Amino acid sequence: MRVHSLRVAFAAAVLTAALSACIVAPAPGYYGETVYAAPPALQYEAVGVAPAPGYFWIGGGWFWEGGRYAWHPGYWSAPRPGYHWVPRTWARAGGGWRVRGGVWVRG
Repeated sequence: MRVHSLRVAFAAAVLTAALSACIVAPAPGYYGETVYAAPPALQYEAVGVAPAPGYFWIGGGWFWEGGRYAWHPGYWSAPRPGYHWVPRTWARAGGGWRVRGGVWVRG
């Protein structure tokens, strides 16, 4: 029984050490990248009924992924007290396009 407990403790320690070395980083191309092709026009989305009172619709948008634009559909979101939603937009910058917003802002 004692040998089994030591093996489990050792395995847990090794797993903890391995996972602590993981780096979590955002996928490339979402923010800070200049894209030289204008984003396509927004797609029409049918907005249904909110799943609960107070929820609001966050519209879909174009994301730059893997060297091309990819549409991410909109979704319902619960409000976050003390924050407001800033929708994502694409703006001209430095001869190309850069994404802005799509974040919760305190205040």
